[in-house]
Amino acid sequence: MASIWSPGSWRRHEIEQQPAWPDPAALEAALAELAAYPPLVPPHEAHGLKSALAEAQAGRAFLLQGGDCAESFAEFSVDNISGNHALLTAMAALIAESSGLPVIRVGRMAGQFAKPRTRALERKDGISLPMYRGDIVNGIAFDPASRTPDPDRMFRAYSQSAATLGRLRELAAGGEPFYTSHEALLLSYEQALVRRDGAGWYGSSAHFLWIGDRTRFPGSAHVELLRGLSNPIGIKCGPSLEPDVLLRLLDSLNPAREAGRITLIARMGADRIEQRLPALIRAVAAEDHPVLWSCDPMHGNTIRSANGYKTRPVERILAELGAFFAIAAAEGERGGGVHVEMTGRDVTECTGGAEPVTERDLESRYHTHCDPRLNRAQAMELAELVAETLAGDEDAAAA
Repeated sequence: MASIWSPGSWRRHEIEQQPAWPDPAALEAALAELAAYPPLVPPHEAHGLKSALAEAQAGRAFLLQGGDCAESFAEFSVDNISGNHALLTAMAALIAESSGLPVIRVGRMAGQFAKPRTRALERKDGISLPMYRGDIVNGIAFDPASRTPDPDRMFRAYSQSAATLGRLRELAAGGEPFYTSHEALLLSYEQALVRRDGAGWYGSSAHFLWIGDRTRFPGSAHVELLRGLSNPIGIKCGPSLEPDVLLRLLDSLNPAREAGRITLIARMGADRIEQRLPALIRAVAAEDHPVLWSCDPMHGNTIRSANGYKTRPVERILAELGAFFAIAAAEGERGGGVHVEMTGRDVTECTGGAEPVTERDLESRYHTHCDPRLNRAQAMELAELVAETLAGDEDAAAA
């Protein structure tokens, strides 16, 4: 029997990946102020996305989710918002034309500010400082003032999210809906933006929230918060995830087995997906849980280049994506979505591609604040692979 849920019940659970706030009183004052702010997204839009994802689960739509690894305050501009929107729209149009399916566009935008980190501290030249955890928490510059977690940054994150949503609504006026998403990592901020939805609750910080691979363990505070929200929810499924653990997560997050509620985002790595994904698909199917299977081919394929840059080879990204679709088909499931880190800017962060970026090119336009992103040409190459795969599936079904 699950315990009684409330917006603050997560505080009684084990929690990971949170900053060490130096002034708890300042944090609580900021959260109390944020709790009085208007919601960033209305509940009917979140429910509309859930209905659309239910269509994707039934094979009648496809999910395209993408955007920046981490949004930043410094690079915030109308041009960057418009560029990312235009790229996702171009990718969606290519996929829709080839597959004949409506494409649900969900941006990693208007809230993707917090980042999980492997270590709590970063050390340089004999000095240890808190790790950069995203602009909503602290600054990327390696100095004590920048790296000290500051709750006032949450107000700027809220303001930038609101402005981004305003621009996205302008761009989507008269067209297909455009939704927003981010990892629900900074739980104090997420709780401050929880709002009532009729008889229940929803997270107003985004239409779609996901639980990361580092925080999706059963009984975690992140699982506890999201289990009580009515938004559609994603779960990142990395290579360490065991089938029984996944089933426990599904029982907790979707006990009513509501269609459109859960998207499982596989992020295994090209070298591990064939060994790890089939058992998860079989376990979920055996228990008849309604889920949408999506592929994040980015996070399991991160390497360090010879000249020291964190990068992702496009050939590995495309290999994992191709394997994902093949494995899903072999298990009698449909690969229903893709989740990518990309930008409309002409960056050089991922190597390879049809217009190849070499390791030597990385330093020329490497702008990410955290993980490497596909540039426009590389992202369109990925969309072309998705389009060709889905078109092949349709041809096979019609034969």
